[in-house]
Parts: sequence; structure tokens; C-alpha cells
Amino acid sequence: MSDDNIIKREGLPKAYRDAFFLKTPEARPLRILAEYLEPLRRFQRYRVEDTIVFFGSARIISREAAEAVLAGATTPAAREDAERVLWLSQFYEATRELARRLTEWSKGLDERERRFVVCSGGGPGIMEAANRGASEAKGVNVGLNIALPFEQEENPYATRELIFNFHYFFMRKFWFAYLAKAMVIMPGGFGTMDELFEILTLLQTGKIRKKLPLVLFGAEFWAEVVDFNALKRFGTISPGDLELFFRTDSVDEAFGYITEQLTAFALQEPGARL
Repeated sequence: MSDDNIIKREGLPKAYRDAFFLKTPEARPLRILAEYLEPLRRFQRYRVEDTIVFFGSARIISREAAEAVLAGATTPAAREDAERVLWLSQFYEATRELARRLTEWSKGLDERERRFVVCSGGGPGIMEAANRGASEAKGVNVGLNIALPFEQEENPYATRELIFNFHYFFMRKFWFAYLAKAMVIMPGGFGTMDELFEILTLLQTGKIRKKLPLVLFGAEFWAEVVDFNALKRFGTISPGDLELFFRTDSVDEAFGYITEQLTAFALQEPGARL
């Protein structure tokens, strides 16, 4: 819009109330800052000190839903697809159980603040399972949603006051990393891989200084999809980099590892630390 057209506008609002201006490229720093300050205000208001973050595919559904898909499969190809969907549903149920157990554990801590709150991307699939498990334990939980061209709807289990809708992926990632004191990575696609490797890079380079236990859940999936041992063999990562994460197929092992690590390294250090 030209300066002449701007002058002709009647009743110009103050800049911070000008919806037209706030959508311009020049106002991008304000939009970015808003995605820092508005979540910060809500986290402080609801006394959320730190989180346990769950990543994983939005396409993985519950066992009950997967069994219904299998029951409705009428061709060999459809049945093959449905059996894969049913196999993947184990990770939905594992996420749900682990989130519930971690929430019950955190609620038992004698703390004034809300410690180790379950946090997900706020959408369907593994994200839904994490929020669902925490909700079933009657715990406050967080959903960091993102606006996408194909609409990602928020799941119904995240605490209403702690659902966010980000525009910028990097600001959403900031809140995942900044508050996290532990992370669980379930099987997923491009988004999950992006989140996993960004966190691994930040840990490897020391940009994340806090102790951050990282669980890769689903040994068969991760062994086939990412050959970490090959990276070590080719010398593109150090042998010690394989110690940045803990691999398991067991909810009991994941729960024991996370709670042991949090008790040893994070329980006496409330608040976010990068």
C-alpha cells in the first residue's frame, strides 16, 4: 500500500491495534515476540515450571480405532494396510500409559509448582495419546499446536488453558526445548525426525546445557529407520553420541529411566534451563 493510500485511511488506529499493519512483513518481529511472550504469560499464570515432551506421528491411532479399521477391511491390500495400522497402535497405547504414569508420579511430588507436566504438539495421534494419558491421571497438560495448510485440529485432551496455536515452527520448537526436562520420541515421520535431530544436535553441540533424558521408544522402528551405528561406523558422529539417548520397547523401562534421571538431575532445579 502506498503512503498516499495510508494517509487516506480514516480513523487510523494505534500501531499496536492496527490489524493491517500487524500482518505486514515489517511487523514480523512483533509476531515472533508475541509467540514468546503470550505463552510465557500463560505458563507463569498456571505455574508450569517444566515439561516432559512427547513427539511422534499424528497418523498413529488407538488400538480400539485400529481394530475397527481391521474389521472393516474387505480386500487383501486393505487388510495388509489395516494390520500395519494395528501394529503401530501399540505406540499410541504405550504413550497413553507412560504419560499417565509420569503424570501420577509428578503429582505425587511435594512441590508448589507444577513439575514435569506432559507436553505434546497438541494434535492427533501420538500427541493425542500423550495428552489423553495425562488427562486420565487428572493432570494439567500442554498442547503446542501449529497452524498448517492442512488444518491440524487440537485434540480434546489437552488442558484448555494450555493449548497454543503457533504460526512459526521455530517458536513452537523453542517452547518444546526450553521447558523440557525429558523427551520421549515415538515412531513418526518428517516432523518427528526434524524434532529429534534438532534436539540431538543441540545436545551434541552443548547448546542445551541441562541434563535432558531422551527416550527413543520402539526398537524395531528406530533400528530400521535410522542406522545410528552406521553413522558411528562412518565416523560422522562420535561413539559417545550414541549415549545421548536411551532406546527401549518397555513402558516400565522408559518410566524408570525418566523418573530416575529427573530425580537425580532435575528435581532440585525448577524452571527452564537451556
